[in-house]
Amino acid sequence: MGKKSNKQEEKTEYGESAQYDPTFNGPIHKRSCTDVICCIIFMAAIAGYLVVGILAWLYGDPRHVLYPRNSTGMFCGLGLNKEQTSVFYFDIIKCATATNIMAAALNGLQCPTTQVCVKQCPDEFWVIDVVTAYLPGALAKDVFKQDYCVPSIDLSTTALTVKQILDRELCPYFTIPTAAVLGRCLPKIGSLNEIPESFVLPGISSPNETADAIRNATGDLVSGFNAEEIGVRIFEDFASSWHWILIGLLIAMLVSLLFLLLLRFTAAVIVWVLIVGVLGVLAYGIWHCYWEYDNFKTSELTFNDVGFTTNFSVYLQIRDTWLAFLIILCVVEAILLLLLIFLRKRILIAIELIKESSKAVGYMMSALVYPLVTFVLLVVCVAYWGITALYLATSGEPLYRVVALNSTQADCSSVNGTEPCNPLQFNSSSYQTSCPSVSCIFIKYNNEGLVQRNIFNLQIYNVLAFLWCVNFAIALGQCTLAGAFASYYWAFKKPSDIPMFPVTQSFMRCLRYHVGSLAFGALILTIVQFIRIVLEYLDHKFRAAQNGCTRFIMCCLKCCFWCLEKFIKFLNRNAYIMIAIYGRNFCVSAKDAFLLLLRNIVRVVVLDKVTDLLLFFGKLLVVGGVGVLAFFFFSGRIRMPGDTFSAEQLNYYWVPIITVVVGAYLIASGCFSVYSMCVDTLFLCFLEDLERNDGTKEKPYYMSKNLMKILNKKNKVPKSD
Repeated sequence: MGKKSNKQEEKTEYGESAQYDPTFNGPIHKRSCTDVICCIIFMAAIAGYLVVGILAWLYGDPRHVLYPRNSTGMFCGLGLNKEQTSVFYFDIIKCATATNIMAAALNGLQCPTTQVCVKQCPDEFWVIDVVTAYLPGALAKDVFKQDYCVPSIDLSTTALTVKQILDRELCPYFTIPTAAVLGRCLPKIGSLNEIPESFVLPGISSPNETADAIRNATGDLVSGFNAEEIGVRIFEDFASSWHWILIGLLIAMLVSLLFLLLLRFTAAVIVWVLIVGVLGVLAYGIWHCYWEYDNFKTSELTFNDVGFTTNFSVYLQIRDTWLAFLIILCVVEAILLLLLIFLRKRILIAIELIKESSKAVGYMMSALVYPLVTFVLLVVCVAYWGITALYLATSGEPLYRVVALNSTQADCSSVNGTEPCNPLQFNSSSYQTSCPSVSCIFIKYNNEGLVQRNIFNLQIYNVLAFLWCVNFAIALGQCTLAGAFASYYWAFKKPSDIPMFPVTQSFMRCLRYHVGSLAFGALILTIVQFIRIVLEYLDHKFRAAQNGCTRFIMCCLKCCFWCLEKFIKFLNRNAYIMIAIYGRNFCVSAKDAFLLLLRNIVRVVVLDKVTDLLLFFGKLLVVGGVGVLAFFFFSGRIRMPGDTFSAEQLNYYWVPIITVVVGAYLIASGCFSVYSMCVDTLFLCFLEDLERNDGTKEKPYYMSKNLMKILNKKNKVPKSD
């Protein structure tokens, strides 16, 4: 009697056990809407998100980002410049080394040099010969190329001298080999190693200094290769190998399904092989450490002799290092052996639940297709967020100011960049006497309107709504799968008692009754994720000004919120399972799930680790196997009969290999996420089954015969699986 009382007290410490309900036989169908207030707030947030998207679409113009502009503000590749798709900078060095007072006013948005739209970027080193070009009889058409001069000047008829054209920056002083990168003519870094000796710019003493100045001007925009050329080659590789890539992804899907099928029959073998393998690796490590320790018995080197060094290989020459490794591995091996001895029954339960999950997935193959629904929803969320962010970033009309492009001229200091102008109507003749190089240049986007003044706030709302929608889509998928797999567990006679189209029924229940609860859980996770984003932003923004103490505090905050996010994901996942089964609101479901898991904490840990081990092994098998096969095929080591495809057709054979590996990982993650959700759902149902029922005729167990055998339980009424 005393033992029973203590057991009852132990249970009530983490909540009361689930009570028997004679009417319960699976996910409850007669349920009501939950967390209605949160549902209304979520719908209002979605409506607000749509309004933000409409405002962004009305006021934004992504052409500002997608297409480059010339100095007159016209887009290259559109309208009159349809054939001129790239913008050419007259003096790329001014992007980094300009010293005039307008460099700061430009805010890095545009170089203080003339820009023209061109059909083809310059591909040669050329610099004007001032000795011959400044002669009185020199003609502009014999010195410059019309394609690289501003459209307003006609070299064949102009009366301007070469010097006047250069002072007004109507034509470039020099050209270098460039390539179009995102519509901008940027230097080919490789060509800068071959600058002719005669190519020396004003104010620079040698070709090497010229090359350094150009590299500094282009910065990170060019990383030493022709991006357009590589992009074309990669596209060609996809065009010639796309059908083989699809075959590789199909193989990855078949291998994933085959692995899940084999788990039904070989789960116990795989788990024990993995466990024995881990113990065997540790045993080998113990032997090797002892062998190394014994070999260094004549060594007199100590830690005091070595001190602190970053060359860790030095520590391996110390005998005590191997002794420390030996002790650590022995302790770990002993702990694992003890856990294996005392938790063997729980490991058997975990294995049986994994086998049962394989059966459930086998009965509901449509569940393996459902991740495609979640994937489509996530793609829609990401696409809407990206487009909205782009349109918001380009909201407002572009503003132009009068700028002196050549600050070395005496009277250009009066042009301070505050005078507004219209690049299409700008007339520089009034400035020609004092400052010939004056121009009308884009400064920034107008931020004076109501929408423009709140761009930052709208971008924050865009991020918050995006995170909320993404987390809701994931929650909807988890709750849908949980309801389907719960209907499998609570079917007393399988498969005859399993309802028709369980995944579809569960999906409709979630949308009809539990949008508010799913949105509630997604909102909690969104808030934590947003705080993590803010912390990362602040850490990046003020990293240079941080001392050791602030860096430690920031690191602790980021670590704490990372742990909090992981815990909330775990709590939400189990709460969604309870919502799918019983139809209660989020808070009650989260509490019931959490207390149920606390009452069975050891089983939770064992099942979690065994499942993680299996899924890791499965992903390693799928991704590694398909990746190795793709490597041997696309590198030419395996050839198909008939020579339908040859590795020599590829420019970069690693492109399809990486594509297949990434695709295989996504496919394996999608299949195994369904399997993991099935294991978690059946585990909670199993725990509820133990608390609700006792095996009598009135309260029979719903678990499989093998599970009952492991637990030494049985139904008085025979149960057919």
